[in-house]
Amino acid sequence: MKSLSVLPAALAVVLLSGCGADPAPAAAPSPSSAPAADQALAGSPCGEVTGFQGAKNKVVVRGKTDCAEAAQVLKDYFAKLTPAEAASPQGPGPVVVGAWTCGSGPNDPVTSCSTEDERQIEATRT
Repeated sequence: MKSLSVLPAALAVVLLSGCGADPAPAAAPSPSSAPAADQALAGSPCGEVTGFQGAKNKVVVRGKTDCAEAAQVLKDYFAKLTPAEAASPQGPGPVVVGAWTCGSGPNDPVTSCSTEDERQIEATRT
């Protein structure tokens, strides 16, 4: 029975250990960073590139990628894509183009390319 007398004291220690000063409130995001984050999520349009078998594709970039790099990566991807890869039941890709890995799902009009540092490019067939 001696161990039962320790139980109320242990319970009190546990309950009181949660008491104390309120944690500091989380800092609100600065107004200047919110538009940049929203733009990165929405992406920036970068015109069109010619895709596999001459299809036109609208290009969008996300992250620290410029339109010239995006267009070149997509041109290289579509040039490297073989007819067998394009006809794959799993969809074209993944195909590595430099630091980028590109591909899409079966019958998906969107080709996505990404890097390990989270840059992204999308090309949508028009």
